[in-house]
Amino acid sequence: MKVITGKEAVNLIKSGSTVAVGGFVGFGVPEEILAALEEKFLASGTPEKLNLVWCAGIGDRGDRGMNHLGHEGLVARVYAGHIGLAPKLGKLIAEEKVECFIVPQGVITHLLRATAGGKPGVLTHVGLKTYADPRVEGCRANSVTRGEVVELMSIGGKEWLFYKALSLDVAVVRGTTADTRGNITMEKEALFLEQISIASCVKNNGGIVIAQVERLTEHGTLKPQQVKLPGVMVDYVVVADPKNHPQGFFGPEYNPAFSGETRVPLDSLPAMPLNERKICARRAAMELTPGALVNLGIGVSEGVANVAAEEGVAEEITLTIESGTIAGIPAGGLGIGACTNPDSIIDQAYQFDFYDGGGVDIAYLGLAEADMHGNLNVSKFGGRVVGPGGFINISQNAKAVIYCGTFTAGGLKTSVADGKLRIDVEGKSKKFIKQVEQITFSGEYAASVGQKVMFVTERAVFELREEGMVLTEIAPGISLEKDVLAQMEFRPVISGQLREMDGRIFQDRLMGLKLK
Repeated sequence: MKVITGKEAVNLIKSGSTVAVGGFVGFGVPEEILAALEEKFLASGTPEKLNLVWCAGIGDRGDRGMNHLGHEGLVARVYAGHIGLAPKLGKLIAEEKVECFIVPQGVITHLLRATAGGKPGVLTHVGLKTYADPRVEGCRANSVTRGEVVELMSIGGKEWLFYKALSLDVAVVRGTTADTRGNITMEKEALFLEQISIASCVKNNGGIVIAQVERLTEHGTLKPQQVKLPGVMVDYVVVADPKNHPQGFFGPEYNPAFSGETRVPLDSLPAMPLNERKICARRAAMELTPGALVNLGIGVSEGVANVAAEEGVAEEITLTIESGTIAGIPAGGLGIGACTNPDSIIDQAYQFDFYDGGGVDIAYLGLAEADMHGNLNVSKFGGRVVGPGGFINISQNAKAVIYCGTFTAGGLKTSVADGKLRIDVEGKSKKFIKQVEQITFSGEYAASVGQKVMFVTERAVFELREEGMVLTEIAPGISLEKDVLAQMEFRPVISGQLREMDGRIFQDRLMGLKLK
């Protein structure tokens, strides 16, 4: 192992190389190396035509993370699970200047591990009847993307998807402390992610592994139980400038409650204001059951954790995130992926093993747009590629999935008075449309496996049943015709037992939520 600078590290990356990068939003991101790579390209035009591979979304929707690499000529192809946090690269993909495969996040974590072990790929049901299915889009994000990365197979009379193994040249990963033999610990990291899978995959392919760390120590000073990346898999170590090694992109300060160094009282977390987001979260939280293992997605669904903590029922359930955290209260915003007071943090690939096998009882996920067939789209809008992240793995495999979001988008303003909801300004865009732009969740697949599916908004609740999308609840103060049916592109089935949403949801005080 050799200690080098970030600028020296990027000189090792040759044009045309396939580079795998670790990270989740802003956690575990080798920011110093990515920034040095951008600086070199802008100064010299090299390296060029890189093929980039990463699992989760990496970026801040601005200039950090994979946004450093959003320059025409620098990148030839992207193979990733989420693009939305890297709009600079997303723009190049939308303009068809870069080829792009958007693959379910959990599939990529498993592919990295499988490729490291010399396997030909990953055989899974994840992605069937979604855009990932080769009968639909085959993971292609635009028309210039060539090649096949996924095949449909039939084994024992059952359909499967086979995602082909990767070939990687360079790994760019991150930890906290490295010793002089390259052994790396992650004691101040909020997440462990797929760092070891990337490193072992690249090392076994004859490539080079570059690890960014906060500090260097003598060999023999690290506890072997804490080493998450063994030195035999690391070629070069970059000791970063502290400004390029934040714990995450959520803020400049280190949060010891994310890494498990300390625990904080849950009542210290701020309560949500009574708005449309909290209304959705409150109604969704009513579906919680004692002992349930829960996954929380990004967006309005994050509020379920806040409601559970506020109502004093957080200890009755176990909240998890696909990034690898188990228990505690998941963070929101650019802190998504981390968790306050986690019981454990495991590698992302193992979390997806658990998810794909049906370990999640209830998944709360975002509601971007839904159609009359119960299909969901959270991955592509107006040609703009976002990607699903772990959405497909989670939504296809949870025993029950509850989509949470406002009924319309774009300027929606609501208020609550006297226990009734009022639409002050209607959103400009309808979310319940005739046909989604891209199928990220297949209503047909959900029906075939008998999955419970609900759609919770601030003004109405729907269930996906055999007869289609069924309207089951409506908020007090809301007009069925004006505020619900007129704001949809299709007419749902209206339940013969259409009822009013629980009035406690619309009171600015504790609901007294009891799990049952």
